[in-house]
Amino acid sequence: MNERITGISSMATRLLLADLARAYELRSGHAVAIESVGGVDAAKRVQAGEPFDVVVLASDAIDRLIASGQVVGERVDLVRSPVAIAVRTGAPHPDVASAQAVRSAVLAARSLSYSTGPSGVHLARLFERWGIAQDIKPRIVQAPPGVPVGSLVARGDVELGFQQLSELMPLSGIDVLGTLPDEIQYITIFSAGLCAASPRSSLVREMLECMTSPEVDEIKRRHGMEPALRRDA
Repeated sequence: MNERITGISSMATRLLLADLARAYELRSGHAVAIESVGGVDAAKRVQAGEPFDVVVLASDAIDRLIASGQVVGERVDLVRSPVAIAVRTGAPHPDVASAQAVRSAVLAARSLSYSTGPSGVHLARLFERWGIAQDIKPRIVQAPPGVPVGSLVARGDVELGFQQLSELMPLSGIDVLGTLPDEIQYITIFSAGLCAASPRSSLVREMLECMTSPEVDEIKRRHGMEPALRRDA
């Protein structure tokens, strides 16, 4: 009988993992069910001992789960994900081609939002470094964990939104202006880990081999991500 692999992930990789899981299911005949929630909640649930086979989060979160014993073996890097900028469909498109242009756009925006994940931490530090954090603080709308920043932009609650490109691309009602310029870009590596209590370790490893193979690189690019660097590259 074919077995069923269960997992949990952050929202940023929800659609990507659905497609990667489908590719593995077609190849192996084993079903895959991955639940996607806010990244902080996902890590807490794994820490609490919920019975998952695999967990997919930002690489530093996987490293912490390895250190605490909830994940065993080496982490498996899947994708590299950049931060992008969006406005509501039909709104003016500010220049975001350089770091200085992004700074000007942020200062000019009546409201802005970013996630509670790694990209949001990066942006908060960037605004501090630019010396504008206090000026823009009253205009920042914090997106709750698991709620896409792009949905706030689409509703008109936020004028300028920052989030992983993969989370902005599927949403209607917004225009993605592009990714952050290289000099201020933040790349999140999303990685997988084998949960310590999983009785299906060999199947999980087989699935992750499929999810890191060159054959699925185009799937990753369709979702606004790049394949992670392979250890044998």
